[in-house]
Amino acid sequence: MQIVRTLSQAVIALSTLAAASTYPAAAIDISGAGATFPYPIYAKWADAYKKETGVGLNYQSIGSGGGIKQIQAKTVVFGATDAPLSGDELTKSGLVQFPMVMGGIVPVVNLDGVSQGSLVIDGPTLAKIFLGQVKSWDDAAIKALNPGVTLPRQAIAVVHRSDGSGTTFNFTDYLVKVSPDWKSKVGSATAVEWPVGIGAKGNEGVANNVAQTKGSIGYVEYAYAKQNKLNFTKMINKDGKTVAPVSETFQAAAANADWNSVPGYGVILSNQPGVQSWPMTAATFILPHPQAAAGRRRCSRSPQVLRLGVRQGRQDGGRARFRVHADLSGQRD
Repeated sequence: MQIVRTLSQAVIALSTLAAASTYPAAAIDISGAGATFPYPIYAKWADAYKKETGVGLNYQSIGSGGGIKQIQAKTVVFGATDAPLSGDELTKSGLVQFPMVMGGIVPVVNLDGVSQGSLVIDGPTLAKIFLGQVKSWDDAAIKALNPGVTLPRQAIAVVHRSDGSGTTFNFTDYLVKVSPDWKSKVGSATAVEWPVGIGAKGNEGVANNVAQTKGSIGYVEYAYAKQNKLNFTKMINKDGKTVAPVSETFQAAAANADWNSVPGYGVILSNQPGVQSWPMTAATFILPHPQAAAGRRRCSRSPQVLRLGVRQGRQDGGRARFRVHADLSGQRD
């Protein structure tokens, strides 16, 4: 498959960059920076790789925007982003892009008396909350979706990202698709002009703010919801079915994706059809600089990071609430 060949090219690029003469001879650690979305699973892979090889993988969880800037400046071996670059951007920066793992973005809430996963929300209502149009948890729109849940008469405190974020890109891309009002007033980008709410840096910051603020709602990658024991919601998907954020629903959303349809495999997975599809599924992408170290000696260690990640991700990706991209290993899940 074409994407497998691209992965091989990217692995070679990581190898040559890690061995480039611009790095001190003793500096064998591999450096990366970018999206906070996949950090939990990248950290697991780094730990396993260190134990297996003695070589460190230093991944800075600074947000997609920061990762793109660092790889463009060639200060890291690879960047990572949840907002894929366009074909023109890849060509201009001399980068290769490929999807590495998939996960889900989930609404998380801090509501007393509402049990884990019992709250249901749909896209239009979520957009109205983040537009500031639905202001209280006992609003009729929320009550209509949750007839069996006792909702408090409490103001909604919106928490959003303050930094350039691929998670925000995918979240707002979904809202654009389900809400004409959101599309015309806010739009989709890694950073937007939020109508309401307080900002926090990274998935970590949003998770912490929601955990500390009664009546709040935010959006994070599912692993952060699990790690911080946050109350996540179920959602109503494009087919009108109520679904929970689990590995199977993330995979269902990506089942029909045509990765070759977009330059750099930059497919957006939000609001996909399918009775089991999670509506805010997203892929996260790795960005190496393949030509930056052309002609230099290859390093045998760096490709092992990705190979180990694919292998271990198949073993524990479900527990980490991610799915390793199946095509990257040429095998079926």
